[in-house]
Amino acid sequence: MITQSDFSLTGADGKLIIGDITFDDKNPHTPIVLFVHGFKGFKDWGAHNLVARYFAANGYRYIKFNLSHSGVPADNPKDVTDLDAFASNTVSKELFDLTAVLDFIEKSYGKDVQLNLIGHSRGGGLTIIEAANDVRIHKLITWSAIESFNSLWKKEQETEWRKTGKIEVTNARTKEKMPLNVTLLEDFEANAETLNIINAAKRINIPWLIIHGDEDVNVPFETAQKLAEANPGSRLVKIEGANHVYGASQPYENDNLPPLLFKVCEKCLVFLREE
Repeated sequence: MITQSDFSLTGADGKLIIGDITFDDKNPHTPIVLFVHGFKGFKDWGAHNLVARYFAANGYRYIKFNLSHSGVPADNPKDVTDLDAFASNTVSKELFDLTAVLDFIEKSYGKDVQLNLIGHSRGGGLTIIEAANDVRIHKLITWSAIESFNSLWKKEQETEWRKTGKIEVTNARTKEKMPLNVTLLEDFEANAETLNIINAAKRINIPWLIIHGDEDVNVPFETAQKLAEANPGSRLVKIEGANHVYGASQPYENDNLPPLLFKVCEKCLVFLREE
């Protein structure tokens, strides 16, 4: 039977990380897939729970979590509503959270468990950085990954950002204006070498599957090509006709995965099962 259990951890700046683990309770000794959501995303967005059940049904323990400054409160984890937390997020805080979850997995399941990462969009950038530096990662999969964290804002915004201390981004779904403090920019600039995704991509020496839709208007397919060129050992798969979220939406009220996202999951499963 497919079961889901919850966990919580202390994340960056003492804020809470909430997560869940989906698994087949008849088969407790399974390899792990850890999923990292993207910018303005969260663990229960769209079809993420259906993806979790897919991997659990195919022999994996699927773990996903909300980054501590994602803006999704623990007492109402259905949308980005804590705009103060969202505004104060930085990439370094997200990497702190990811390491905390990896430490939790190691403590819970032992050092020998097979641990695979999937990262979507900005989460893809985080997993590339992590996989380049953390020997615990067995295989890496990125979906619609970015090539640089500063691709999430416009260069021309930076002058105003430094002057006023804040800019706003629009939630495409709710049309709400969402603030970003200048600490995000300052953190990116202060840690430019550590947070360089392309340089990290060059250092990855584990199996890496790069998945990207050719109709992604958020992160162009050319970005995936740049990542693949940075690491000739990686494998690039184009999903024809796919957008940034492979046909999912928020809310997603269908009981079955979107066809293109199902195709993504199938390709991931084949990759994970390869020796």
